[in-house]
Amino acid sequence: MAIVGLDMNGPTSIDQVDLTGPVAIVVGAEGKGLRKTVKNACDTLARLPMPGPIASLNASVAVAIALYECVRQRGPR
Repeated sequence: MAIVGLDMNGPTSIDQVDLTGPVAIVVGAEGKGLRKTVKNACDTLARLPMPGPIASLNASVAVAIALYECVRQRGPR
C-alpha cells in the first residue's frame, strides 16, 4: 500500500503519482498541513496542481480532488 500525503509544496503533482493500486491518502489540518512526523511516514508527498492566485484549498476539497484522481486513473468500470 502506498501512503500519499497531500502537501501544497510536495515535489510531485497528484496526477503524476500512481494511484491505481491500494493507497492511503493523508491530509493535514487546514492552515497547518501535515506534521513533520506524518510527512516522514508517507511514501510520497503530492501537491494538487493550483494555477493562478489560489494558494490552497480546504482539507475536504483537497481530499475530494485526490479521490477523484484515484478514480480517474483507475479508468472506467
